[in-house]
Amino acid sequence: MQFEKPPLKTKILILGGSGFIGHHIFMELQSYFEVYGTYCHSIGDFSDNKVFYPYCCEEDNLLELLETVKPTHIISAIRGDFKAQFTAHKLLCEYVQNNHFCKLLFLSSAQVFDGKYALPSYENDKPLAESNFGKFKIAIERLLLEQIPAQTTILRLPMVLGIHSPRIIQLRESIKHQATFEVYPNLTISLTTADKIAQQIHYIISKKLDGIFHLASTDMIHHEELFREITTKMGTKTPIFKNVYRSNDDGYLAILPKKNLLPEQYQITVAEVIADCTLNEEILTFKN
Repeated sequence: MQFEKPPLKTKILILGGSGFIGHHIFMELQSYFEVYGTYCHSIGDFSDNKVFYPYCCEEDNLLELLETVKPTHIISAIRGDFKAQFTAHKLLCEYVQNNHFCKLLFLSSAQVFDGKYALPSYENDKPLAESNFGKFKIAIERLLLEQIPAQTTILRLPMVLGIHSPRIIQLRESIKHQATFEVYPNLTISLTTADKIAQQIHYIISKKLDGIFHLASTDMIHHEELFREITTKMGTKTPIFKNVYRSNDDGYLAILPKKNLLPEQYQITVAEVIADCTLNEEILTFKN
């Protein structure tokens, strides 16, 4: 089989670059590498941005896009129909196999362990999922590790928060309208922010690391305690907290880094995530 010669410089394609996490990754990497992204719908200025390409996994030709960009690194942060995503990742395997210089970084999820529940999970633990989402992420991980193991990096993510994250925006709206906000009193989780994920991915690419990484806080917190603490730091008002119990016992949906622990400056704690969620909170106002 004939392989293409590697490009002269690092060229990164972020599939899902217009999404919440994908856009943070793009903003982190663009000053250091030649970076391209995709958007599924014309939102904001993406349709006019010369480094962003339209791509929906249910509709568009992925191989055509790959041949146009010729990336050395592909970051998969796409969302959409599970079947279409799986087909897209099979095509990614085909491209990477035929271009030995190319690396694939796949954004997976802590939910690959949502069938375990009794303990936090580490990089070498065997995934076990109950949810369809968790089972889907396991299927993609397995595909990549079987087809292109030497060119694959698995990046498992916990709950991703931050001042502009969808979950925190939902919390603010619940506070503003005195609406219900679901919390899980006996569920222990780990966390991170989109900014920290972007910094960690930058480091992983720069250092040419591979394997499985848990890009999560080094500590954990109960789900209910987390959002009550964030709400307290936001001000005097609270939403209507609705307690949801998965079982009568305490459980975990927490991934922790252990085997592939990044340097201290690329680690994050629960306290730092909470601080990021309430950054400049004094300038944000809520109307009755």
